[in-house]
Amino acid sequence: MFSFLKKSAPDAQGESAAVPVVTPATAPSWRERLFQGLARTRAQWGGKLKSIFARGKVDDELLEELESLLLTSDVGIEATTHLLDELKKAAKRDKLETPQAIQQALAEALLDILQPLEQPLEIVGHKPYVIMIAGVNGAGKTTSIGKLAKYFQNQGKSVLLAAGDTFRAAAREQLQTWGERNNVTVVAQESGDPAAVIFDAISAAKARGIDIVLADTAGRLPTQLHLMEEIAKVRRVIQKVEPDGPHETLLVLDANIGQNALQQVKAFDKAVQVTGLIVTKLDGTAKGGVVAAIARQCPKPIRFIGIGEQIDDLRPFSARDFVEALFE
Repeated sequence: MFSFLKKSAPDAQGESAAVPVVTPATAPSWRERLFQGLARTRAQWGGKLKSIFARGKVDDELLEELESLLLTSDVGIEATTHLLDELKKAAKRDKLETPQAIQQALAEALLDILQPLEQPLEIVGHKPYVIMIAGVNGAGKTTSIGKLAKYFQNQGKSVLLAAGDTFRAAAREQLQTWGERNNVTVVAQESGDPAAVIFDAISAAKARGIDIVLADTAGRLPTQLHLMEEIAKVRRVIQKVEPDGPHETLLVLDANIGQNALQQVKAFDKAVQVTGLIVTKLDGTAKGGVVAAIARQCPKPIRFIGIGEQIDDLRPFSARDFVEALFE
């Protein structure tokens, strides 16, 4: 039997224990939090870049050292080669002769790679707008759903959550906790077919005039082909109740996994036709360069990035802010 859970918002004491309270006067801006979140990657880049660029000219030694730094930051071979080529062209064209000019040229080349991925998600044309969320266990999938619910609520949208990860009780309970925190309905089932849960959730959203359905799915490893087929089934079942759905299929990627993210994008795209990415845990890694690898090898719009545990630490991706945070 399905359950429709809509619980009242937690009291002040319970909420403050779960989410740190920051007064408006002291709350840092999103840009400031982004700079703080990318501190580890910037620390790896910053000092080494200054050392590399200190000679003030783009020569073979500089290019070799820069190549090593980019590869160890998970920028990937293809993106690294592209960046080095662009830097060499800029050095020849603009006669780069200072460390600052060289760094600026590299930053601009990286921005050119990432800019096409900056495509904010637009919730238009469908009600309910069905967003299917996929990813491997541990990527931050369920947490991202909770944060997305809050993000869309702040835009004046009504949200319903579908607890489609029926294989893990912890995932269902976690989603119900997020439902309590955001004061939104969660459609859940203790066990059974995840596709049926999501089907029921969409039907309920239609009946209630809900704007957005966020559908969780069970974590999958790309190598588990039979399980990947199950998540493909979820997509097919969604289309039975919503022929044009899902209207967005978001893949949640853990930035800590580096180059493995590329394989995940390819595998999930084959199974469920990924339309956008959520890159999480950028604050916990020194390998934020994987975003550039994705841009060159399997480009998908980065709809959101996550840089912390706060409920509002998931925001739309800004290529310029991201690059400036790396090269501060």
